[in-house]
Amino acid sequence: MKKDDIHEMFRRLQAADPDPKGELDYVNPFTLLVAVVLSAQATDVGVNRATKDLFEAADTAQKMVALGEAKVRDHIKTIGLYRNKAKNVIGLSERLIADHDSIVPQDRDALEALPGVGRKTANVVLNIAFGIPTIAVDTHLFRIGNRLKLAPGKTPLEVEKKLEKRVPPEFMLHAHHWLILHGRYVCKARKPDCPACIISDLCSFKGKTI
Repeated sequence: MKKDDIHEMFRRLQAADPDPKGELDYVNPFTLLVAVVLSAQATDVGVNRATKDLFEAADTAQKMVALGEAKVRDHIKTIGLYRNKAKNVIGLSERLIADHDSIVPQDRDALEALPGVGRKTANVVLNIAFGIPTIAVDTHLFRIGNRLKLAPGKTPLEVEKKLEKRVPPEFMLHAHHWLILHGRYVCKARKPDCPACIISDLCSFKGKTI
């Protein structure tokens, strides 16, 4: 995509949704971190259903450790990979207590050192919890980056790095929200809803629907 088209794309996305939000429910940075860890290979709706009671029982690292892995497992057993995720939730809670005085760090490397936390999870937490302009590349954003030729790449990291260079600075904070939501509800994987797309005239995707 050309520079002018990229700016116009984000201008329209911003006009349509000036203050986009992530769709995971949380009450503080810790519960956001846990929710994002649980969301791997799971839907946000499914995670929210599971975490409603979990976060009422444990909304801090100390409470999560006190709850214990078995009870965490019971709360999230409707989510894929729940056994390993329960282990990671307890593990990251223990590390937060031991290494960070129970406070979620505002640092990507420190976040990635926690059990179950990868680069995408770290970027989501930094962006949503702390207002740091990061690009969290999930399957939707990876598809959009390549389909629109906005930031073509063979890996999520490659797409992320290209987006960091191509997204205009004034749109960086919310850029990944707009693109993820656009990919989730409009530019869908199997059948993009091109007639409903507000940026279709800027898109050169050959598989457009009529």
